[in-house]
Amino acid sequence: MAIYSRFGTISILRNFDDMSGMVDLDVSDFFKHKLARIKPDYVFRQSQVALSQAIEKTIAQQSVLIAEAGTGTGKTWAYLVPAFMSFRKTLISTGTKALQDQLFRKDVPMLKKALGLPIQVALLKGRSNYLCHFHYNRLVNDDYTQLNSKEEVEQLKEIKLFFQKTATGDKSDCAKVPDKAPIWLKVTSTNESCLNQDCPYINECFLAQARKKAREADVVIVNHALFFADMALRKEAQIDLLPIADTVIFDEAHQLPEIATQFLGSQIALSSIEEVVKDIELYTAMYAKRVAEWSKLCGRVTHDLMDLRLTARPIDSMPGKKAILERIPDNERLIAVLEKVVQGIDDLHKSLEAVNEQHLDLKEVYNRLDAYYGRLLQWIYPEKFDQDNQDSYVRWVEYGKHQLRLYRAPLSVKNVANFKREDQAWILTSATLSVNHQFTHFQAQLGLFDAECQTWESPFQYAEKAVMYVPDHLPDVKVPHYEQDFVRLLIPFIQRTPGGVLILSTTLRSVDSLGTLLQEALLREGIHKRIFRQGETAHRVLIDQFQQEKNGILIGSASFWEGVDFPGDLVTLVAIDKLPFAPPDDPVLEARIEECRKKGGNPFMDIQLPMAAIALKQGAGRLIRTEQDSGVLIIGDGRLVNQHYSKLLWGSLPNFYRTRHFDTALNFWQENR
Repeated sequence: MAIYSRFGTISILRNFDDMSGMVDLDVSDFFKHKLARIKPDYVFRQSQVALSQAIEKTIAQQSVLIAEAGTGTGKTWAYLVPAFMSFRKTLISTGTKALQDQLFRKDVPMLKKALGLPIQVALLKGRSNYLCHFHYNRLVNDDYTQLNSKEEVEQLKEIKLFFQKTATGDKSDCAKVPDKAPIWLKVTSTNESCLNQDCPYINECFLAQARKKAREADVVIVNHALFFADMALRKEAQIDLLPIADTVIFDEAHQLPEIATQFLGSQIALSSIEEVVKDIELYTAMYAKRVAEWSKLCGRVTHDLMDLRLTARPIDSMPGKKAILERIPDNERLIAVLEKVVQGIDDLHKSLEAVNEQHLDLKEVYNRLDAYYGRLLQWIYPEKFDQDNQDSYVRWVEYGKHQLRLYRAPLSVKNVANFKREDQAWILTSATLSVNHQFTHFQAQLGLFDAECQTWESPFQYAEKAVMYVPDHLPDVKVPHYEQDFVRLLIPFIQRTPGGVLILSTTLRSVDSLGTLLQEALLREGIHKRIFRQGETAHRVLIDQFQQEKNGILIGSASFWEGVDFPGDLVTLVAIDKLPFAPPDDPVLEARIEECRKKGGNPFMDIQLPMAAIALKQGAGRLIRTEQDSGVLIIGDGRLVNQHYSKLLWGSLPNFYRTRHFDTALNFWQENR
């Protein structure tokens, strides 16, 4: 019989005799005997089975499991198998869109074939990933007047071809136009610019179709950003983007606190307001010219925005060109100017409200202005929106050469736990969730104090396959010539390593300085290796170029500490210059440190050190990606071994063979051939 529920029809037959080739629903049996039939390279691992069984139990008990699974455990299949076998509506949330696509296009089809289950699986991304009929047609019908370059003209030609043949509208399928190309902003919608039910293309909308498929599917693959965007909308406006599920599985769960902080807050750029004001002038002149003094109303807002930028100028000389509201010089003046901006927007908003139904273009700009207006009010008057605790959010301003942004973020995201329903199972998994084998930091961040926490060690033989070298002769990382000494240390290893080199830095400034020093050193030594630096080109392009080079040197900061995979000889040497303590100019971190201090806590031990331990574990994990990999990990920062907190950091890393002796590390490749 078919199963029906409030989540939609789940097309699973309980009468297994009616299902040709139906597998025996036993997790252990599946991994031991059936998986190898479709994956000839599959290696049976008891840890994978144990993890899968723990997930199966969590789903049945509708509880919470925090599962740390070391690299190589096979966690993807470990959660997919019990999720498919549970016959329950399941959301799988990933850290990146790339992992989303991999699950949907590779892992899920293979598993469906192996299990023989008629399960419907849907892929759902945020709205900016889908072509918008309204904005696409408006751009095309404007005879290309909104395009800024010949490159955009050529890109629009590719998008037009894509639009004619796509069934999903997912821009990742339009390979000839880069994912980050500015033109996508002109042919996709935002929450502010979407016309929703007023859109004449609502029945053709790619996003609406994707959401419909998600409601009907048994398993929906989303990403963390969309999950928390949905959570924010449910909290603020009782609007939902995602279907309600019986089971939620978070892959790469270590990213959740940071992404929750971002999406449970808000931001607004002055340029967005300036742009909508220009559009209002344009469309009111076309469709409502005599209704109001539009030029005067718009001019007032534009003038006040310029005044705001001048008032915020002192932030330009502050660390990181950003500051929390309390630290901005003459912040009372800043608030006063913001209130003037809001008053001008309010007057424009009221006039536009009277005519927004006269044309879709007027409706669209009204929706945008309305959203920005609400966001500004929330930023200026937190006491009106967070009545229980107006200090629960941190507000800051970021000053750029051509941009000014206002941010608002929660001091804590531990209320995330409150969004789990009693009849729902949550599984959170990653290779890096614990600090020195303790999960208390991660649990406290998300409020998951009652979760069951377990660790499944990596099957990789780290002690035999890799050596971790912490030099005993480098100066303190704060010494001015530290970077020169660090690069000098690396040269013999770069000469001897059989594969590529990944150098991980803590700042973009260090990426540049290390790159320059290394380039000079390679020239002096006559070493012919190409250096790739983060920021030279797009992230994905840089990775592709490095992989094609095969024995190059890639220097990267934050986004390269995790989520990049260079198996085999693509990377045989990983070098980390400094321990990855978060920069002190991070406004949210600064506010959380101050809050911790007020409550009598130790910010370094409670916040900064656990964050560094997890980031360090991620960086170190770039070296060994498969059972055949081997190599050397160099961590130049002596604080890893000579501080009172060293044991906590040291104990969080995989069980590499560890040494402080130069020759022992350098001879690793000779002795392990």
